[in-house]
Amino acid sequence: MPALADPDVRVHASFLRAMDGFVAEGRGGPADLSMIGRDLREWGSRWQDPHVFAAYVDAVRAQRLEETPRPSTFVPTTTLWWVEGREYLGRVQLRHRLTDSLLQEGGHIGYDVAPAHRRKGHATAMLRAMLPRCARDHGLERVLITCDTDNVASRKVIEACGGVFEDQRRGKLRYWVPTTL
Repeated sequence: MPALADPDVRVHASFLRAMDGFVAEGRGGPADLSMIGRDLREWGSRWQDPHVFAAYVDAVRAQRLEETPRPSTFVPTTTLWWVEGREYLGRVQLRHRLTDSLLQEGGHIGYDVAPAHRRKGHATAMLRAMLPRCARDHGLERVLITCDTDNVASRKVIEACGGVFEDQRRGKLRYWVPTTL
């Protein structure tokens, strides 16, 4: 059964397959400002090497610490992977606090399901599993989650997890989601 887990080198092979799927759909280019886009540009040409992948895993895990160096516009983030055994299925990222920019467009949570594993309920299950951690680990009673106005699948995931629509800004639908059911 799939579950949230800390990033781990044991899913290296399936992670690489998932990233190949994202690249095949056009992710990772200069205009892709998502976490996956940034990771593909920074690490993608090197993470086939197990030692580089281990360094990548360590770097992702370190981002949850306040003292970890990061661009001034970034905040600490906890990234968990959705895995089943050694199969990487996706990831969910919690931004520990909102900046003005994140309040407008990015929100607290972002998530991606590997292309080969979509349309199987993973995004909804992953988000549902993450919400109680937001309350327990970070004291957040509700989180902001946004999606593009044309992303029907993501909108349905957010609404299935209790998201309450607030408004639309800059091409994004903005939902507040309670962290306790």
